Amino acid sequence: MSPGADATVDVASLSDALHFDTDTGLWRANADPGGPLSYPVDDNAACFRLEDGSFWFTHRNRCILAAVRRFQPDGFILDIGGGNGVVAQALIEAGYQTALLEPGAVGAQNAKDGRQLPTVINATIDEAAIRPGSVPNVGLFDVLEHIEDDRQFVHRLHDIMRPRGLLYLTVPAFNWLWSASDVDAMHYRRYTRRTLADALSGCFDVLYSTCLFGRLVPVSLLVRALPYRLGVARSKPAHVYEREHAVTRRGLADTFGRILDHEVAAITVGSSSSIGSSLLMVARRHS
Repeated sequence: MSPGADATVDVASLSDALHFDTDTGLWRANADPGGPLSYPVDDNAACFRLEDGSFWFTHRNRCILAAVRRFQPDGFILDIGGGNGVVAQALIEAGYQTALLEPGAVGAQNAKDGRQLPTVINATIDEAAIRPGSVPNVGLFDVLEHIEDDRQFVHRLHDIMRPRGLLYLTVPAFNWLWSASDVDAMHYRRYTRRTLADALSGCFDVLYSTCLFGRLVPVSLLVRALPYRLGVARSKPAHVYEREHAVTRRGLADTFGRILDHEVAAITVGSSSSIGSSLLMVARRHS
């Protein structure tokens, strides 16, 4: 499915508190925006420059799609906090009806103009006043670590989702991999399978979980985590992140992809890994 009219989500079924801005092509909240988010102001713009050429975003998308194919959604997916729409675009192209809800104006506009996503809501959940029980499935990809009270946010997701709806999410893994990159990204925490399951408990049942980027953990430890622990790591300029993501080094990016191919295959058959720098989980909302 290519982005187009047949992929459009009926926003009116979700909320009465949104209006369509004909100038931007975005759905916006009628109320004034809320307070600041724990997310760098210019991060969506920086990510937009590297996402399509990044082995990291490419592999994460492949793993997410493998999980969605294994645990098929009934109805559309609302990609909450989906930034520039890099995951939503992949889901739509794979045939899954998807809407993006992104509070950042730059990310929302990039998703609409740059990625041509058919349904983009520029608001938070609360600003959008999403109706209880109106969302069939949710994608939450590297978002929960930006939420100070993650349990309260999980309860909010439970409220807006339909019974037995699916939640697909990724988060950074293991606090011993904490580095300047987490500080730069304004993360509150990294997770283990147990701590993520605890955050979801009472609202969602975990169906599947696995770690990602396992074979690159030694690199993450040596290049990021250890320098931070030793006090020699500093915030990195954008071009350093582009180099780490192998944006302009197609051969290296392809090599990383081949090294990580087995993770996609493992998700496809339901196997999982206990080590990695990211964690992917699929959970079902309580009925």
